[in-house]
Amino acid sequence: MPINKLLLCSAAALVAATGARAADAVVAAEPEPAEYVRICDVYGTGYFYIPGTETCLRIGGSVRYTIAAGNVGTFDAVNHVPDQMGDGTHGTWKKEARFEIDTDTAQETELGALKTFTMTRFYFGNSGGDYSDQKPANSGRNNWQARDKDITLNAAWIQLGGLRVGKDDSAFDSFVGYAGDVIQDTLIPWGGYDTNLVQYNFDAGNGLAAVISLEEGSDDGSGDNTIDSYVPNVVGGVKYTQAWGGIAAVGAYDSNFEEWTGKVRLDVNATQSLSLFIMAGYGTDEHTATGRNFFKEWGGNWAVWGGGTYKINEKASFNTQLSYDAEQNFGAAANIRYMLVPGLKVTAEIDYFNRGAKDTYNWTGAAKKSAVGGVLRFQRSF
Repeated sequence: MPINKLLLCSAAALVAATGARAADAVVAAEPEPAEYVRICDVYGTGYFYIPGTETCLRIGGSVRYTIAAGNVGTFDAVNHVPDQMGDGTHGTWKKEARFEIDTDTAQETELGALKTFTMTRFYFGNSGGDYSDQKPANSGRNNWQARDKDITLNAAWIQLGGLRVGKDDSAFDSFVGYAGDVIQDTLIPWGGYDTNLVQYNFDAGNGLAAVISLEEGSDDGSGDNTIDSYVPNVVGGVKYTQAWGGIAAVGAYDSNFEEWTGKVRLDVNATQSLSLFIMAGYGTDEHTATGRNFFKEWGGNWAVWGGGTYKINEKASFNTQLSYDAEQNFGAAANIRYMLVPGLKVTAEIDYFNRGAKDTYNWTGAAKKSAVGGVLRFQRSF
């Protein structure tokens, strides 16, 4: 074959092979644009947009470890624990680890902000109390031994504009504020907590706010405190808040016992470092054997709480609370709270309770007329 024909045939074969390979080539698809998490700062720090939605989400919580000791009943001591060596009983610490997980969501709608909030807690530890009266000894569950304890749903509510439905603390407590920044703030109890509710919050925008709440109550260990008919417990309140502090008042009707209870509170920001509060409660007790109901858990018709916080510096604060009721029960609590590093606080507290001469029902469970306890707490919040 002539050389020119050989070259032409070779070139034709090469072109054909190249075309076949080109037809079989795989073309890579263009990558889709990645959707990165977007920060949502409209509702505060920590929120981000759930990818593909206009809903903002924040996840937070805390890990807490508490060490406590003190006289049985009033405080968290564990007394008369059966000794493992069989030579009598002894006292021991109450220790508790708690993990809390919180979620917040928020989104703007034509009817206002649509929000949700949940709070769930998991506990491990032992329970306080006096176990010398167990019949027989060690009968039942040994609650003084460390174990997985409760899982509690502390909040789960939906709010659209000012309307809130779900599970939360009673407005009788949350609307006016709690009784100081101490660990043992209920030496004299100041109201019920957990409840299902239908609630409306009104904010006038000038420091004036109001609330109306229809509530179910709950079994908090003090008696029949969940409504037993279609008539709800009713809570209403107003408050006025300014730079100097604020004043608030709340009233509640317990439909189970047909009793009325009210509280008023004054907060004063005395200086940049010192804030003070005083709160007083009054309630009727005509239809209950113990004089208590879901809202009025203190002894007698009236009770008073007072205290404050002094900021020692950017990391440390001193907190205190004093309380007294008509049954002459008296409580005092004081602590030092220190921020070891950002997000980690350590609190050391000492508490005192004196059972009143008129405390007929020993509501606090105090085994002694006077009792002293102490608490050391570590809390990492995120």
